Amino acid sequence: MAAQANAQTPGDQFRQLADAYFSQVVFKFGPTSGTLVGFHQYDSQLEDYSRAGVDREVAALKEFETKFDAVDGSKLDLSTEGDLEMVRNNIRGNLLELEVIRGWEKNPDNYSSGIAASAFSLMERKFAPSDDRLRSLIAREKLMPAVLMEARKNLKNPPQIFTRIALEQLPDIISFFENDVPSAFADAKDPATIAEFHKTNAAVVAALRDYEQWVKTDLLPRSHGDFRLGAETYSKKLEYDEMVTIPLPKLLEIAYADLHKNQAEFARIAKEVDPTKTPKQVLAELAADHPAPDKLLQTFHDRFNSEIAFIRSHHIITIPSDVQPVLEETPPFMRATTQASMDSPGPYEARSTTAYFNVTLPEKDWTPEHVKDYMAAFNVGTVISTSVHEAYPGHYVQFLWVNHGDLSKVRKLITSNTNVEGWAHYCEQMMLDEGYGQPGAGAKDAREANLIRLGQLQDALLRDARFVVGIKLHTGQMTLDEARAFFVNEGYQSQSIADVETKRGTEDPTYLYYTLGKLEIMKLRADVEKKEGASFSLQKFHDDFMRQGGAPIKIVRRAMLGDNSPVL
Repeated sequence: MAAQANAQTPGDQFRQLADAYFSQVVFKFGPTSGTLVGFHQYDSQLEDYSRAGVDREVAALKEFETKFDAVDGSKLDLSTEGDLEMVRNNIRGNLLELEVIRGWEKNPDNYSSGIAASAFSLMERKFAPSDDRLRSLIAREKLMPAVLMEARKNLKNPPQIFTRIALEQLPDIISFFENDVPSAFADAKDPATIAEFHKTNAAVVAALRDYEQWVKTDLLPRSHGDFRLGAETYSKKLEYDEMVTIPLPKLLEIAYADLHKNQAEFARIAKEVDPTKTPKQVLAELAADHPAPDKLLQTFHDRFNSEIAFIRSHHIITIPSDVQPVLEETPPFMRATTQASMDSPGPYEARSTTAYFNVTLPEKDWTPEHVKDYMAAFNVGTVISTSVHEAYPGHYVQFLWVNHGDLSKVRKLITSNTNVEGWAHYCEQMMLDEGYGQPGAGAKDAREANLIRLGQLQDALLRDARFVVGIKLHTGQMTLDEARAFFVNEGYQSQSIADVETKRGTEDPTYLYYTLGKLEIMKLRADVEKKEGASFSLQKFHDDFMRQGGAPIKIVRRAMLGDNSPVL
Protein backbone atom coordinates (compact mmCIF):
# COMPACT_ATOMS: atom_id res chain seq x y z
CA MET A 1 0.00 0.00 0.00
CA ALA A 2 2.84 2.41 0.89
CA ALA A 3 4.51 1.85 -2.48
CA GLN A 4 1.22 2.49 -4.24
CA ALA A 5 0.68 5.71 -2.27
CA ASN A 6 4.15 6.95 -3.22
CA ALA A 7 3.81 6.09 -6.91
CA GLN A 8 4.55 9.08 -9.12
CA THR A 9 1.88 10.47 -11.38
CA PRO A 10 2.72 11.17 -15.05
CA GLY A 11 2.58 14.87 -14.14
CA ASP A 12 5.18 14.38 -11.38
CA GLN A 13 7.43 12.48 -13.79
CA PHE A 14 7.16 15.26 -16.36
CA ARG A 15 7.96 17.95 -13.79
CA GLN A 16 11.05 16.02 -12.66
CA LEU A 17 12.21 15.73 -16.27
CA ALA A 18 11.57 19.45 -16.80
CA ASP A 19 13.62 20.25 -13.68
CA ALA A 20 16.48 18.17 -15.09
CA TYR A 21 16.23 19.96 -18.44
CA PHE A 22 16.50 23.37 -16.82
CA SER A 23 19.45 22.45 -14.59
CA GLN A 24 21.36 20.20 -17.02
CA VAL A 25 20.80 22.18 -20.23
CA VAL A 26 19.18 25.62 -19.97
CA PHE A 27 21.21 27.04 -17.07
CA LYS A 28 24.25 24.82 -17.43
CA PHE A 29 24.83 26.28 -20.90
CA GLY A 30 23.28 29.67 -20.07
CA PRO A 31 24.44 30.64 -16.57
CA THR A 32 23.76 34.34 -17.21
CA SER A 33 20.08 33.49 -17.67
CA GLY A 34 20.32 31.56 -14.39
CA THR A 35 21.45 34.74 -12.63
CA LEU A 36 18.69 36.73 -14.31
CA VAL A 37 15.88 34.37 -13.23
CA GLY A 38 17.19 34.34 -9.64
CA PHE A 39 19.15 31.06 -9.47
CA HIS A 40 22.36 32.42 -7.97
CA GLN A 41 24.30 29.17 -7.93
CA TYR A 42 25.21 30.13 -11.52
CA ASP A 43 26.59 33.60 -10.69
CA SER A 44 30.28 32.73 -11.02
CA GLN A 45 29.87 30.75 -14.26
CA LEU A 46 30.05 32.03 -17.84
CA GLU A 47 28.69 30.65 -21.11
CA ASP A 48 31.08 28.38 -23.01
CA TYR A 49 31.30 30.10 -26.40
CA SER A 50 33.70 27.55 -27.91
CA ARG A 51 32.74 25.32 -30.83
CA ALA A 52 33.14 22.33 -28.50
CA GLY A 53 30.70 24.02 -26.11
CA VAL A 54 28.19 24.44 -28.93
CA ASP A 55 28.55 20.75 -29.80
CA ARG A 56 28.02 19.73 -26.17
CA GLU A 57 24.88 21.85 -25.94
CA VAL A 58 23.50 20.36 -29.17
CA ALA A 59 24.11 16.84 -27.84
CA ALA A 60 22.40 17.66 -24.52
CA LEU A 61 19.40 19.20 -26.31
CA LYS A 62 19.00 16.13 -28.51
CA GLU A 63 19.20 13.81 -25.51
CA PHE A 64 16.37 15.68 -23.80
CA GLU A 65 14.40 15.95 -27.03
CA THR A 66 14.29 12.15 -27.11
CA LYS A 67 13.21 12.01 -23.45
CA PHE A 68 10.40 14.53 -23.85
CA ASP A 69 9.21 12.93 -27.09
CA ALA A 70 8.72 9.73 -25.09
CA VAL A 71 6.31 11.46 -22.66
CA ASP A 72 2.64 10.60 -23.34
CA GLY A 73 0.85 13.94 -23.30
CA SER A 74 -2.57 12.28 -23.18
CA LYS A 75 -1.84 11.18 -19.59
CA LEU A 76 -1.27 14.77 -18.43
CA ASP A 77 -3.81 17.38 -17.38
CA LEU A 78 -4.48 20.15 -19.92
CA SER A 79 -2.12 22.70 -18.37
CA THR A 80 0.77 20.24 -17.99
CA GLU A 81 0.22 18.98 -21.54
CA GLY A 82 0.66 22.60 -22.63
CA ASP A 83 3.89 22.74 -20.62
CA LEU A 84 5.14 19.64 -22.44
CA GLU A 85 4.47 21.27 -25.83
CA MET A 86 6.30 24.40 -24.67
CA VAL A 87 9.40 22.47 -23.57
CA ARG A 88 9.50 20.42 -26.79
CA ASN A 89 9.31 23.61 -28.85
CA ASN A 90 11.93 25.30 -26.68
CA ILE A 91 14.35 22.46 -27.41
CA ARG A 92 13.61 22.51 -31.15
CA GLY A 93 13.96 26.28 -31.28
CA ASN A 94 17.36 26.10 -29.56
CA LEU A 95 18.52 23.37 -31.94
CA LEU A 96 17.36 25.44 -34.91
CA GLU A 97 19.41 28.38 -33.63
CA LEU A 98 22.57 26.35 -32.98
CA GLU A 99 22.50 24.01 -35.99
CA VAL A 100 20.77 26.02 -38.74
CA ILE A 101 20.74 29.76 -37.96
CA ARG A 102 24.20 29.52 -36.34
CA GLY A 103 24.44 32.96 -34.74
CA TRP A 104 27.61 31.77 -32.98
CA GLU A 105 29.21 31.53 -36.45
CA LYS A 106 27.68 34.68 -37.95
CA ASN A 107 27.26 37.39 -35.34
CA PRO A 108 30.28 39.08 -33.70
CA ASP A 109 27.99 41.09 -31.42
CA ASN A 110 26.88 37.87 -29.70
CA TYR A 111 30.29 37.69 -28.04
CA SER A 112 30.94 41.30 -26.99
CA SER A 113 27.35 42.07 -25.98
CA GLY A 114 27.08 38.61 -24.43
CA ILE A 115 29.86 39.18 -21.91
CA ALA A 116 28.54 42.69 -21.19
CA ALA A 117 25.11 41.26 -20.43
CA SER A 118 26.73 38.68 -18.17
CA ALA A 119 28.47 41.42 -16.16
CA PHE A 120 25.32 43.56 -16.11
CA SER A 121 23.27 40.70 -14.63
CA LEU A 122 25.47 40.91 -11.50
CA MET A 123 25.29 44.73 -11.32
CA GLU A 124 21.66 45.61 -11.92
CA ARG A 125 20.20 44.07 -8.78
CA LYS A 126 21.73 44.05 -5.31
CA PHE A 127 20.62 40.50 -4.53
CA ALA A 128 23.79 39.98 -2.44
CA PRO A 129 26.41 42.25 -0.79
CA SER A 130 28.68 44.08 -3.25
CA ASP A 131 31.75 42.05 -2.27
CA ASP A 132 29.95 38.75 -2.95
CA ARG A 133 28.64 39.90 -6.33
CA LEU A 134 32.04 41.33 -7.18
CA ARG A 135 33.68 37.95 -6.48
CA SER A 136 31.18 36.36 -8.89
CA LEU A 137 32.00 39.03 -11.47
CA ILE A 138 35.74 38.39 -11.07
CA ALA A 139 35.14 34.69 -11.75
CA ARG A 140 33.23 35.59 -14.91
CA GLU A 141 35.71 38.25 -16.01
CA LYS A 142 38.57 35.76 -15.83
CA LEU A 143 36.79 33.79 -18.57
CA MET A 144 35.83 36.75 -20.77
CA PRO A 145 39.07 37.30 -22.75
CA ALA A 146 38.89 33.64 -23.84
CA VAL A 147 35.36 34.27 -25.15
CA LEU A 148 36.70 36.92 -27.53
CA MET A 149 39.41 34.52 -28.68
CA GLU A 150 36.75 31.86 -29.39
CA ALA A 151 34.90 34.46 -31.48
CA ARG A 152 37.94 34.69 -33.77
CA LYS A 153 37.82 30.91 -34.30
CA ASN A 154 34.05 30.62 -34.71
CA LEU A 155 33.09 33.58 -36.90
CA LYS A 156 32.89 32.60 -40.55
CA ASN A 157 31.89 35.16 -43.17
CA PRO A 158 29.32 37.08 -41.10
CA PRO A 159 26.80 39.41 -42.76
CA GLN A 160 28.26 42.90 -43.02
CA ILE A 161 25.29 44.39 -41.16
CA PHE A 162 26.05 42.15 -38.14
CA THR A 163 29.69 43.22 -38.10
CA ARG A 164 28.71 46.88 -38.36
CA ILE A 165 26.24 46.51 -35.45
CA ALA A 166 29.03 44.95 -33.36
CA LEU A 167 31.36 47.85 -34.21
CA GLU A 168 28.63 50.35 -33.37
CA GLN A 169 28.13 48.80 -29.92
CA LEU A 170 31.76 48.08 -29.00
CA PRO A 171 32.80 51.64 -27.95
CA ASP A 172 29.86 51.75 -25.51
CA ILE A 173 30.68 48.25 -24.23
CA ILE A 174 34.31 49.24 -23.61
CA SER A 175 33.12 52.38 -21.81
CA PHE A 176 30.68 50.22 -19.83
CA PHE A 177 33.53 48.06 -18.48
CA GLU A 178 35.78 51.07 -17.92
CA ASN A 179 33.23 53.24 -16.11
CA ASP A 180 29.87 51.65 -15.31
CA VAL A 181 31.13 48.35 -13.94
CA PRO A 182 33.62 49.86 -11.43
CA SER A 183 31.10 52.48 -10.26
CA ALA A 184 28.47 49.76 -9.69
CA PHE A 185 30.78 48.16 -7.13
CA ALA A 186 32.10 51.39 -5.58
CA ASP A 187 30.77 50.29 -2.17
CA ALA A 188 32.77 47.02 -2.12
CA LYS A 189 34.95 46.83 0.97
CA ASP A 190 37.41 43.92 0.80
CA PRO A 191 40.78 45.30 -0.44
CA ALA A 192 41.98 41.99 -1.90
CA THR A 193 38.75 41.52 -3.87
CA ILE A 194 38.89 45.10 -5.15
CA ALA A 195 42.51 44.71 -6.23
CA GLU A 196 41.76 41.46 -8.06
CA PHE A 197 38.76 43.05 -9.78
CA HIS A 198 40.92 45.90 -11.12
CA LYS A 199 43.19 43.30 -12.73
CA THR A 200 40.43 41.18 -14.27
CA ASN A 201 38.47 44.23 -15.43
CA ALA A 202 41.55 45.79 -17.05
CA ALA A 203 42.15 42.48 -18.85
CA VAL A 204 38.57 42.49 -20.17
CA VAL A 205 38.90 46.10 -21.40
CA ALA A 206 42.18 45.26 -23.14
CA ALA A 207 40.64 42.15 -24.72
CA LEU A 208 37.65 44.18 -25.95
CA ARG A 209 39.95 46.81 -27.49
CA ASP A 210 41.85 44.05 -29.29
CA TYR A 211 38.56 42.51 -30.38
CA GLU A 212 37.28 45.85 -31.70
CA GLN A 213 40.48 46.27 -33.72
CA TRP A 214 40.23 42.71 -35.06
CA VAL A 215 36.55 43.13 -36.00
CA LYS A 216 37.34 46.41 -37.78
CA THR A 217 40.52 45.42 -39.65
CA ASP A 218 40.18 41.65 -40.13
CA LEU A 219 36.51 40.61 -39.89
CA LEU A 220 34.74 43.56 -41.55
CA PRO A 221 36.59 43.30 -44.89
CA ARG A 222 35.57 39.64 -45.15
CA SER A 223 32.00 40.06 -43.90
CA HIS A 224 30.06 39.04 -47.00
CA GLY A 225 27.57 36.57 -45.47
CA ASP A 226 23.79 36.57 -45.70
CA PHE A 227 21.67 37.45 -42.67
CA ARG A 228 18.49 36.12 -44.29
CA LEU A 229 16.94 32.98 -42.80
CA GLY A 230 14.98 31.92 -45.86
CA ALA A 231 11.30 30.91 -45.87
CA GLU A 232 11.74 27.38 -44.51
CA THR A 233 13.87 28.34 -41.49
CA TYR A 234 11.74 31.41 -40.85
CA SER A 235 8.57 29.27 -40.76
CA LYS A 236 10.18 26.75 -38.41
CA LYS A 237 11.32 29.51 -36.05
CA LEU A 238 7.75 30.85 -35.91
CA GLU A 239 6.41 27.37 -35.24
CA TYR A 240 8.89 26.57 -32.46
CA ASP A 241 8.91 29.99 -30.78
CA GLU A 242 5.25 30.97 -31.18
CA MET A 243 3.34 27.79 -32.20
CA VAL A 244 2.21 29.65 -35.35
CA THR A 245 2.00 27.58 -38.54
CA ILE A 246 0.13 30.05 -40.79
CA PRO A 247 1.87 30.14 -44.23
CA LEU A 248 4.07 33.20 -44.77
CA PRO A 249 2.03 34.55 -47.76
CA LYS A 250 -1.10 34.46 -45.58
CA LEU A 251 0.76 36.21 -42.75
CA LEU A 252 1.78 38.97 -45.17
CA GLU A 253 -1.89 39.39 -46.18
CA ILE A 254 -2.79 39.78 -42.50
CA ALA A 255 0.05 42.28 -41.99
CA TYR A 256 -0.90 44.47 -44.95
CA ALA A 257 -4.58 44.43 -43.97
CA ASP A 258 -3.75 45.71 -40.48
CA LEU A 259 -1.28 48.27 -41.89
CA HIS A 260 -3.87 49.70 -44.26
CA LYS A 261 -6.57 49.75 -41.57
CA ASN A 262 -4.30 51.72 -39.23
CA GLN A 263 -3.21 54.11 -42.01
CA ALA A 264 -6.87 54.83 -42.80
CA GLU A 265 -7.66 55.49 -39.14
CA PHE A 266 -4.59 57.73 -38.88
CA ALA A 267 -5.82 59.75 -41.87
CA ARG A 268 -9.32 60.07 -40.36
CA ILE A 269 -8.08 61.40 -37.02
CA ALA A 270 -5.42 63.62 -38.64
CA LYS A 271 -8.25 65.34 -40.54
CA GLU A 272 -9.95 66.05 -37.21
CA VAL A 273 -6.72 67.59 -35.88
CA ASP A 274 -6.27 69.84 -38.92
CA PRO A 275 -8.39 69.37 -42.07
CA THR A 276 -6.05 71.65 -44.04
CA LYS A 277 -3.05 69.32 -43.65
CA THR A 278 -2.12 65.91 -45.02
CA PRO A 279 -1.63 63.00 -42.56
CA LYS A 280 2.16 63.30 -43.02
CA GLN A 281 2.03 67.03 -42.19
CA VAL A 282 0.03 66.31 -39.03
CA LEU A 283 2.57 63.60 -38.22
CA ALA A 284 5.36 66.20 -38.50
CA GLU A 285 3.42 68.42 -36.08
CA LEU A 286 3.01 65.47 -33.70
CA ALA A 287 6.73 64.63 -33.98
CA ALA A 288 7.69 68.10 -32.75
CA ASP A 289 5.54 67.75 -29.59
CA HIS A 290 7.97 65.89 -27.31
CA PRO A 291 9.72 66.51 -23.98
CA ALA A 292 13.33 67.71 -23.80
CA PRO A 293 15.75 64.74 -23.70
CA ASP A 294 16.76 65.50 -20.10
CA LYS A 295 13.09 65.44 -19.05
CA LEU A 296 12.20 62.19 -20.80
CA LEU A 297 12.66 59.81 -17.85
CA GLN A 298 10.56 62.03 -15.57
CA THR A 299 7.88 62.34 -18.26
CA PHE A 300 7.48 58.57 -18.32
CA HIS A 301 7.39 58.38 -14.54
CA ASP A 302 4.67 61.03 -14.41
CA ARG A 303 2.35 58.75 -16.42
CA PHE A 304 2.27 55.91 -13.88
CA ASN A 305 -0.26 57.26 -11.33
CA SER A 306 -2.66 58.33 -14.07
CA GLU A 307 -2.52 54.90 -15.73
CA ILE A 308 -2.92 53.02 -12.45
CA ALA A 309 -5.92 55.12 -11.40
CA PHE A 310 -7.62 54.53 -14.76
CA ILE A 311 -6.97 50.77 -14.67
CA ARG A 312 -8.53 50.51 -11.20
CA SER A 313 -11.51 52.81 -11.81
CA HIS A 314 -12.38 51.12 -15.12
CA HIS A 315 -11.76 47.54 -13.91
CA ILE A 316 -9.20 46.76 -16.63
CA ILE A 317 -7.03 44.22 -14.79
CA THR A 318 -5.95 43.31 -11.26
CA ILE A 319 -2.57 44.89 -10.38
CA PRO A 320 -0.93 42.53 -7.87
CA SER A 321 1.40 45.10 -6.24
CA ASP A 322 1.58 48.85 -5.51
CA VAL A 323 5.37 48.94 -6.10
CA GLN A 324 6.28 50.91 -9.23
CA PRO A 325 9.23 50.32 -11.60
CA VAL A 326 12.31 52.58 -11.54
CA LEU A 327 13.18 54.69 -14.61
CA GLU A 328 16.79 54.55 -15.85
CA GLU A 329 18.84 54.99 -19.01
CA THR A 330 19.21 51.91 -21.24
CA PRO A 331 22.45 49.95 -20.60
CA PRO A 332 25.13 50.70 -23.24
CA PHE A 333 25.15 47.28 -24.90
CA MET A 334 21.42 47.53 -25.70
CA ARG A 335 21.25 51.06 -27.11
CA ALA A 336 21.88 50.36 -30.80
CA THR A 337 18.69 48.36 -31.27
CA THR A 338 16.16 49.46 -28.63
CA GLN A 339 14.41 52.70 -27.59
CA ALA A 340 12.68 51.50 -24.42
CA SER A 341 12.38 48.24 -22.49
CA MET A 342 11.24 46.78 -19.17
CA ASP A 343 13.90 44.92 -17.18
CA SER A 344 12.01 42.98 -14.52
CA PRO A 345 13.58 40.72 -11.89
CA GLY A 346 13.46 37.03 -12.63
CA PRO A 347 10.59 34.88 -11.38
CA TYR A 348 12.82 33.24 -8.76
CA GLU A 349 14.61 36.42 -7.62
CA ALA A 350 13.76 36.64 -3.93
CA ARG A 351 16.17 39.29 -2.66
CA SER A 352 16.21 42.15 -5.17
CA THR A 353 12.83 42.70 -6.73
CA THR A 354 13.15 46.15 -8.35
CA ALA A 355 12.04 46.39 -11.97
CA TYR A 356 13.72 48.92 -14.27
CA PHE A 357 12.05 50.82 -17.10
CA ASN A 358 14.94 51.49 -19.52
CA VAL A 359 14.78 54.43 -21.94
CA THR A 360 17.45 55.13 -24.58
CA LEU A 361 18.38 58.82 -24.54
CA PRO A 362 20.12 60.63 -27.40
CA GLU A 363 23.91 60.24 -27.43
CA LYS A 364 25.93 63.28 -26.35
CA ASP A 365 27.82 63.51 -29.66
CA TRP A 366 24.71 63.58 -31.86
CA THR A 367 23.95 66.62 -34.01
CA PRO A 368 20.88 68.72 -33.10
CA GLU A 369 19.17 67.38 -36.26
CA HIS A 370 19.81 63.78 -35.20
CA VAL A 371 18.47 64.47 -31.69
CA LYS A 372 15.33 66.14 -33.11
CA ASP A 373 14.76 63.24 -35.50
CA TYR A 374 15.24 60.66 -32.74
CA MET A 375 13.05 62.43 -30.16
CA ALA A 376 10.13 62.39 -32.62
CA ALA A 377 9.60 58.81 -31.42
CA PHE A 378 8.80 60.16 -27.93
CA ASN A 379 5.96 62.51 -28.83
CA VAL A 380 2.92 63.20 -26.66
CA GLY A 381 1.14 60.13 -28.05
CA THR A 382 3.96 57.60 -28.23
CA VAL A 383 5.11 58.44 -24.69
CA ILE A 384 1.71 57.23 -23.48
CA SER A 385 1.63 54.13 -25.67
CA THR A 386 5.23 53.29 -24.66
CA SER A 387 4.42 53.74 -20.96
CA VAL A 388 1.29 51.60 -21.32
CA HIS A 389 3.30 48.99 -23.25
CA GLU A 390 6.25 48.77 -20.85
CA ALA A 391 4.54 49.40 -17.52
CA TYR A 392 0.77 49.73 -16.95
CA PRO A 393 -0.88 47.42 -17.83
CA GLY A 394 1.79 45.97 -20.17
CA HIS A 395 5.05 44.20 -19.36
CA TYR A 396 5.36 45.32 -15.75
CA VAL A 397 1.87 44.17 -14.76
CA GLN A 398 2.40 40.86 -16.55
CA PHE A 399 5.67 40.42 -14.62
CA LEU A 400 3.82 41.08 -11.34
CA TRP A 401 1.34 38.33 -12.22
CA VAL A 402 4.17 35.89 -12.99
CA ASN A 403 5.93 36.64 -9.71
CA HIS A 404 2.78 36.62 -7.59
CA GLY A 405 0.92 33.85 -9.42
CA ASP A 406 0.84 30.10 -8.93
CA LEU A 407 2.49 29.16 -12.22
CA SER A 408 4.42 26.02 -13.09
CA LYS A 409 8.19 26.24 -13.46
CA VAL A 410 7.81 25.84 -17.23
CA ARG A 411 5.37 28.78 -17.43
CA LYS A 412 7.73 30.92 -15.33
CA LEU A 413 10.84 30.13 -17.37
CA ILE A 414 9.64 29.67 -20.97
CA THR A 415 7.65 32.43 -22.65
CA SER A 416 6.48 33.23 -26.16
CA ASN A 417 6.82 36.71 -27.61
CA THR A 418 3.37 36.64 -29.22
CA ASN A 419 2.07 36.43 -25.65
CA VAL A 420 4.46 38.82 -23.87
CA GLU A 421 4.96 41.44 -26.60
CA GLY A 422 1.53 40.78 -28.07
CA TRP A 423 -0.04 41.56 -24.67
CA ALA A 424 1.92 44.80 -24.24
CA HIS A 425 1.09 45.95 -27.78
CA TYR A 426 -2.59 44.97 -27.36
CA CYS A 427 -2.69 47.13 -24.21
CA GLU A 428 -1.70 50.26 -26.17
CA GLN A 429 -4.93 50.12 -28.21
CA MET A 430 -7.12 48.55 -25.53
CA MET A 431 -6.46 51.31 -22.97
CA LEU A 432 -7.46 54.04 -25.44
CA ASP A 433 -10.46 52.03 -26.63
CA GLU A 434 -11.61 51.86 -22.99
CA GLY A 435 -11.33 55.65 -22.65
CA TYR A 436 -7.81 56.40 -21.45
CA GLY A 437 -6.21 59.39 -23.18
CA GLN A 438 -9.52 61.27 -23.33
CA PRO A 439 -10.04 64.72 -21.72
CA GLY A 440 -9.97 64.18 -17.96
CA ALA A 441 -8.33 60.77 -18.33
CA GLY A 442 -4.77 61.48 -19.44
CA ALA A 443 -5.46 64.30 -21.94
CA LYS A 444 -6.10 68.00 -21.27
CA ASP A 445 -8.44 68.56 -24.23
CA ALA A 446 -9.93 66.96 -27.36
CA ARG A 447 -6.99 68.00 -29.55
CA GLU A 448 -4.49 66.30 -27.23
CA ALA A 449 -6.75 63.23 -27.13
CA ASN A 450 -6.54 63.03 -30.92
CA LEU A 451 -2.75 63.42 -30.81
CA ILE A 452 -2.54 60.63 -28.24
CA ARG A 453 -4.55 58.35 -30.54
CA LEU A 454 -2.30 59.30 -33.47
CA GLY A 455 0.72 58.37 -31.35
CA GLN A 456 -0.83 54.98 -30.59
CA LEU A 457 -1.54 54.46 -34.28
CA GLN A 458 2.01 55.51 -35.18
CA ASP A 459 3.30 52.82 -32.80
CA ALA A 460 0.86 50.32 -34.32
CA LEU A 461 2.14 51.22 -37.79
CA LEU A 462 5.71 50.71 -36.57
CA ARG A 463 4.75 47.16 -35.51
CA ASP A 464 2.87 46.59 -38.78
CA ALA A 465 6.01 47.62 -40.65
CA ARG A 466 8.07 45.18 -38.57
CA PHE A 467 5.58 42.44 -39.53
CA VAL A 468 6.07 43.08 -43.25
CA VAL A 469 9.80 43.85 -43.12
CA GLY A 470 10.68 40.82 -40.98
CA ILE A 471 9.15 38.37 -43.45
CA LYS A 472 10.24 40.19 -46.61
CA LEU A 473 13.83 40.82 -45.48
CA HIS A 474 14.38 37.21 -44.51
CA THR A 475 12.74 35.70 -47.57
CA GLY A 476 14.67 37.87 -50.03
CA GLN A 477 11.71 40.04 -51.06
CA MET A 478 13.15 43.28 -49.67
CA THR A 479 16.59 44.91 -49.42
CA LEU A 480 17.89 46.81 -46.39
CA ASP A 481 17.34 50.13 -48.17
CA GLU A 482 13.79 49.12 -49.12
CA ALA A 483 13.16 48.13 -45.49
CA ARG A 484 14.31 51.55 -44.25
CA ALA A 485 12.09 53.27 -46.80
CA PHE A 486 9.14 51.08 -45.78
CA PHE A 487 9.47 52.12 -42.13
CA VAL A 488 9.46 55.79 -43.17
CA ASN A 489 6.78 55.75 -45.89
CA GLU A 490 4.41 53.04 -44.68
CA GLY A 491 5.25 52.85 -40.96
CA TYR A 492 5.32 56.66 -40.45
CA GLN A 493 8.70 56.59 -38.69
CA SER A 494 11.61 59.02 -38.73
CA GLN A 495 14.75 58.10 -40.68
CA SER A 496 16.82 57.45 -37.53
CA ILE A 497 14.16 55.10 -36.13
CA ALA A 498 13.94 53.38 -39.54
CA ASP A 499 17.70 52.74 -39.36
CA VAL A 500 17.46 51.23 -35.86
CA GLU A 501 14.42 49.12 -36.79
CA THR A 502 16.01 47.76 -39.96
CA LYS A 503 19.16 46.76 -38.10
CA ARG A 504 17.04 45.06 -35.47
CA GLY A 505 15.11 43.15 -38.13
CA THR A 506 18.28 41.49 -39.38
CA GLU A 507 19.02 40.07 -35.90
CA ASP A 508 15.43 39.65 -34.62
CA PRO A 509 13.77 38.15 -37.70
CA THR A 510 10.40 37.30 -36.15
CA TYR A 511 9.73 40.71 -34.62
CA LEU A 512 6.32 40.46 -36.26
CA TYR A 513 5.28 38.94 -32.90
CA TYR A 514 4.02 42.33 -31.64
CA THR A 515 1.18 42.72 -34.14
CA LEU A 516 0.74 38.98 -34.59
CA GLY A 517 0.28 38.50 -30.85
CA LYS A 518 -1.99 41.54 -30.53
CA LEU A 519 -4.28 40.23 -33.29
CA GLU A 520 -4.32 36.75 -31.70
CA ILE A 521 -5.32 38.24 -28.33
CA MET A 522 -8.02 40.41 -29.91
CA LYS A 523 -9.49 37.34 -31.64
CA LEU A 524 -9.32 35.35 -28.40
CA ARG A 525 -11.11 38.16 -26.56
CA ALA A 526 -13.83 38.36 -29.23
CA ASP A 527 -14.30 34.58 -29.12
CA VAL A 528 -14.50 34.50 -25.29
CA GLU A 529 -16.96 37.41 -25.35
CA LYS A 530 -19.10 35.61 -27.93
CA LYS A 531 -19.10 32.46 -25.79
CA GLU A 532 -19.87 34.23 -22.49
CA GLY A 533 -22.32 36.83 -23.81
CA ALA A 534 -23.73 39.22 -21.22
CA SER A 535 -21.63 37.66 -18.44
CA PHE A 536 -18.33 38.67 -20.15
CA SER A 537 -16.04 40.77 -17.94
CA LEU A 538 -13.00 42.53 -19.38
CA GLN A 539 -11.13 42.39 -16.08
CA LYS A 540 -11.86 38.67 -15.69
CA PHE A 541 -10.69 38.04 -19.27
CA HIS A 542 -7.42 39.87 -18.64
CA ASP A 543 -6.88 38.19 -15.27
CA ASP A 544 -7.57 34.75 -16.78
CA PHE A 545 -5.13 35.54 -19.59
CA MET A 546 -2.44 36.42 -17.02
CA ARG A 547 -3.01 33.08 -15.24
CA GLN A 548 -1.60 31.28 -18.29
CA GLY A 549 1.84 32.85 -17.93
CA GLY A 550 3.68 33.52 -21.17
CA ALA A 551 2.39 30.48 -23.05
CA PRO A 552 1.84 30.72 -26.83
CA ILE A 553 -1.68 31.97 -27.62
CA LYS A 554 -2.60 28.55 -29.06
CA ILE A 555 -2.17 27.08 -25.57
CA VAL A 556 -3.91 30.02 -23.90
CA ARG A 557 -6.89 29.60 -26.25
CA ARG A 558 -7.17 25.92 -25.38
CA ALA A 559 -7.24 26.78 -21.66
CA MET A 560 -9.74 29.65 -21.96
CA LEU A 561 -12.03 28.30 -24.69
CA GLY A 562 -11.58 24.55 -24.30
CA ASP A 563 -10.89 23.95 -27.99
CA ASN A 564 -8.19 24.03 -30.67
CA SER A 565 -9.80 26.74 -32.80
CA PRO A 566 -7.46 28.81 -35.03
CA VAL A 567 -5.43 31.60 -33.40
CA LEU A 568 -6.28 33.91 -36.33
